[in-house]
Amino acid sequence: MRSRLGAVPGLEIIGSAPLRDYSRFGIGGPARLLADVSSEPALARAMQAIRENGEPWAVMGGGTNLIVSDDGFAGVVLRYANRALEIEGTSVRAAAGAGLQQLVDSTVAAGLRGLETMTGIPGWVGGAIYGNAGAYGHSIQERVESVRFFDGVSVCEIANAACEFRYRDSVFKRCKDWIILSAVLRLDRAEPAELRATAEGILKIRNEKYPPTMRCAGSIFKNLIMTDLPKAVQAQIPDRVIREGKVPSAYFLELAGAKGMVNGGVRVATYHANLIYNHGGGTALEVRQLIGELKQRVRDQFGIELEEEVQYV
Repeated sequence: MRSRLGAVPGLEIIGSAPLRDYSRFGIGGPARLLADVSSEPALARAMQAIRENGEPWAVMGGGTNLIVSDDGFAGVVLRYANRALEIEGTSVRAAAGAGLQQLVDSTVAAGLRGLETMTGIPGWVGGAIYGNAGAYGHSIQERVESVRFFDGVSVCEIANAACEFRYRDSVFKRCKDWIILSAVLRLDRAEPAELRATAEGILKIRNEKYPPTMRCAGSIFKNLIMTDLPKAVQAQIPDRVIREGKVPSAYFLELAGAKGMVNGGVRVATYHANLIYNHGGGTALEVRQLIGELKQRVRDQFGIELEEEVQYV
């Protein structure tokens, strides 16, 4: 398999790649092969070779929202690493491998409003589309015009509505064989200085909550839609807690005693009940055990089910 993939132009291979080095959690065993693909033709050829060989495969981006198994992955992990970024007027085409911060910085400098609230969110554009990333009441879906992807056979492009965006969700989460290649976003004109001031203020707050050196995936659980909660639970929630129609998972987790919990090398932050981090030598098993305990506590106390934002490999 390695020799066949190695013959594909625009593809770089690492054998026995320690996935902990490619995950912000710093957790995970090796992938038998890690393949970075830099072009659409290379991706199509790589997928053909993988399928003809009957190889297990998985796709990852910047690894910022992943919990990788301690056993690693006994197959090929693909990363579409094209980092191209093109701005024309108020339209931006960003390849899936471009850093989300690179996209934010470029649009702010160009005087384009719409993505500045996402400053400081780590990861790649492809992952941001996949999980409909957002912050401060805005999500990337608001700015997406179309998404280009490889469906396993050919390259397709769909408009915003077909992406089926919902809160931290998209059609790409349900169609695991689809690999995001790029997205076209439409932004608005604004003064760069104004956008920069907004971004810098947000970045300061984010870095205090999620220091760049902290080995974590940000928030572990999705927030909850207020109207989806049982009436009895809604009645218990103070108005001050509700934000844009959502109730932070941290509200329930804090009441369930999550802050400061420890399981081996992983722990819940003492200042944020929805933040699990690897404080040294943590394992994926320990993370999953802690997640399971937190979900059980909230289930027992409130009768509701928390849903992870993080993805598992």
